[in-house]
Amino acid sequence: MSDSARTILEKVQAGQMTVDEALLQIKKEPFADIGYAKVDLHRKIRQGTAEVIYGAGKTPEQIIGILNTMLQNGQETVLITRLSAEAAEQIQEVAPITYNAQARVAILGAMPEPDGIGKIVVATAGTSDIPVAEEAALTAQVLGNEVQRLYDVGVAGLHRLLANLDGLMQASVVIAIAGMEGALASVLGGLVDCPVIAVPTSVGYGASFGGVSALLAMLTSCASGTAVVNIDNGFGAGFLASRINHIGEKR
Repeated sequence: MSDSARTILEKVQAGQMTVDEALLQIKKEPFADIGYAKVDLHRKIRQGTAEVIYGAGKTPEQIIGILNTMLQNGQETVLITRLSAEAAEQIQEVAPITYNAQARVAILGAMPEPDGIGKIVVATAGTSDIPVAEEAALTAQVLGNEVQRLYDVGVAGLHRLLANLDGLMQASVVIAIAGMEGALASVLGGLVDCPVIAVPTSVGYGASFGGVSALLAMLTSCASGTAVVNIDNGFGAGFLASRINHIGEKR
């Protein structure tokens, strides 16, 4: 059950909301049709997390329209991914978004207080993987997680990773982000006692095939407890890590 649905039921139980008021909240139009988009207003009730705006391919005007619809329907924090700097600049003229150019992520509203069961560690093999890592880290933070960033700890200098074992051992989820041969995910999978989410990146020379080599290496990893998302999919990794980190709270 999502947090929103639970909150409604708890208010009814406590006498803070009538049954009719609760029914109205649940029966509200499940989506808003604004012509070019059908904004999913029930996603937070169904899944505990509001819709995220994928910025690539949308005009600034379209994004502003979707933002306004979400705000008018009670959404306090909105995440926009894969947003260009040019589009962000136009949106900032009418909406107070915070934009991270490296991650190509924009956030409207305040970051929530962390309410997950533990900490998510986002680790990269190299500095070139940081844009994907920041997309993952900011996604997890917007979804209410404590995040520790651990950058440039790839296997070319394994001592850099081993010097940070204390933080890794305390994590409830680790996101391992690497291009080239993608070895970091296997190393981390063999060290920690929590789920590892591997993210292959398109960083690397010709034979890395734009991240395919890292993807295949991560998929065939011998380290148990390691899952893999798509190439450069920091958002997907951050979202999945948040789901894992909130399972205890759900129960």
